[in-house]
Amino acid sequence: MARPLLSLNDVHASYGPVQALRGISLVVAEGGIVSVLGPNGAGKSSTLRAISGLLRVASGTVEFDGQRIDHMSPERIVQLGISQVPEGRQIFGELTVRENLMLGAWTRRDRENVSRDIDRICSYFPVLGERQTQRASLLSGGEQQMLAIGRALMAKPRLLLLDEPSLGLAPLLVRELFEIIASISEKEGLTILVVEQDVNLALGIAQYGYLLETGTVALDDSAEHLLGNEQVRRSYLGY
Repeated sequence: MARPLLSLNDVHASYGPVQALRGISLVVAEGGIVSVLGPNGAGKSSTLRAISGLLRVASGTVEFDGQRIDHMSPERIVQLGISQVPEGRQIFGELTVRENLMLGAWTRRDRENVSRDIDRICSYFPVLGERQTQRASLLSGGEQQMLAIGRALMAKPRLLLLDEPSLGLAPLLVRELFEIIASISEKEGLTILVVEQDVNLALGIAQYGYLLETGTVALDDSAEHLLGNEQVRRSYLGY
C-alpha cells in the first residue's frame, strides 16, 4: 500500500458563526486518486480550502508529506507542492492561453523548463496548444476547465486538488476530461483529490472515496465498494 501523502485528522473549520467542517478525517495515498462526494453544503469545497490554506483550520491537523501545513499561508502551501483548481475555473480572461499557463509557474525557479512543460500540458490538452495566443475568455467552458487544470499543473505539484471539474460542462466533454485526469495521474504519478457531484465519474477514476454529510465523513471505502453500496446507489445514483 502506498504511503499517505496527505492526511486530515479531526479538522474543524468555520465561516464566521457557520461551522463548515465538524471533525473531518481522511487520508490520500501517494500516487492515487481519491474522490470526495456528497450533497451541496456537505463540506466538500471547504475541505479543499482547508487543505490549501484558504480556510483557517480552527482545530485538528492537516499534514502533507509528514509536515503540518494547517498553519501555513496559501502561497507556502503551493510552494510545498499542492495546487488547487477552484470551482468556476477562475482563469484570467484578458490574458492569452499561454500567459495563463505561465502564471501557473510563478513559484518555480527552473524558468528554463517552463516552455517545455507548456508543451507537455498541451500534449494532454491539444486545443490549448492550438490556441496559445488566443484570449482565454474566448475559450468554451470545457476549454477553460482544461486551461485551469493545465495552469495548476504548471506549478509541478505533487498533489492536485480539483473542485467540481464537471460543473457546467456537457456530459460527453466531462467523460473526456475525467479520462485525461486519470491518464495524467497514471503517467506522472500525480496524486489527485477530486471533489465532484457526479458519483459515477468520480469513483470511476478513483481508488478510494469519502462521502461527506454536514461537515463530517458519513462513509468511506474503496471506490469499487462505494459504487456497489446500496446507500450510495439509492441516494446518489438513483437506483
